[in-house]
Amino acid sequence: MLDPSWKPTLSALLQPPASLLLMIPAGLWLQRRPDWRRWAGRLMIGTALLGLWLMCSSGTALWLQDQVLRPPPALSPPEVRALMRSPKTPPSAIVVLGAGRHRLSPEYGSSMLTQQAMVRLHYGVWLARRTGQPLAYSGGVGWGQSGEVTEAETAARILMDDYGSRLRWTESRSRDTRQNARQLVPMLEADGVRRIILVTHAVHMPRALRAFRDAAGTRVAIVPAPVAFIVPDESGLLEWMPSAHGYRLNHDMLHELLGLITRN
Repeated sequence: MLDPSWKPTLSALLQPPASLLLMIPAGLWLQRRPDWRRWAGRLMIGTALLGLWLMCSSGTALWLQDQVLRPPPALSPPEVRALMRSPKTPPSAIVVLGAGRHRLSPEYGSSMLTQQAMVRLHYGVWLARRTGQPLAYSGGVGWGQSGEVTEAETAARILMDDYGSRLRWTESRSRDTRQNARQLVPMLEADGVRRIILVTHAVHMPRALRAFRDAAGTRVAIVPAPVAFIVPDESGLLEWMPSAHGYRLNHDMLHELLGLITRN
């Protein structure tokens, strides 16, 4: 069986832009061959260039989110109110899924959550303050990371220093979404939790929901609380212009699609 530590490398090679860039030298090589292979080479080069353009367009990411991934909608104000702690609601936990951490942030002199992880943590705190439900954070040291301080420990420190709050639960051994669910669900069940309010990015939510529902079965209800939807910020034409922002959106989108297909 392949060493799991290779997952980040293989994922980077399979996803654009690496896979598209590799098509260009292959196409150039085929162009030097006779007969149909010359046309096949030109087709590969043209496909790679078109793919790179689409990969860098935010319109592509928006289309993939709405038409392919189709995450559940954001919680509405009435739905947030329905999650408030009361004698009639089941014992609940707001679970924030990790999205990586920097081993050392020089300006702080310590580890720091990535921008994506901070977005999730902030929304988790926002929900906790409005519902009165306790917070959990799940995140260890990712396959492509190193260092001794885990992501959950980093989140706990940030929560105390910047928000004046505490995590009720920290799960710091997981390295991917499936492990998030497998490690955290039994911990919460042991404390009597019967409802998980799951916080993660909208594009990550379909994969996260599958993992947590597989781990929880019918014993614990899973309520999706997605954050950071891709929304149209530009005019129609500008959304299809290549940009660094569009590339980042599509990179995350294709990572999620690959994870759904491979069940990782």
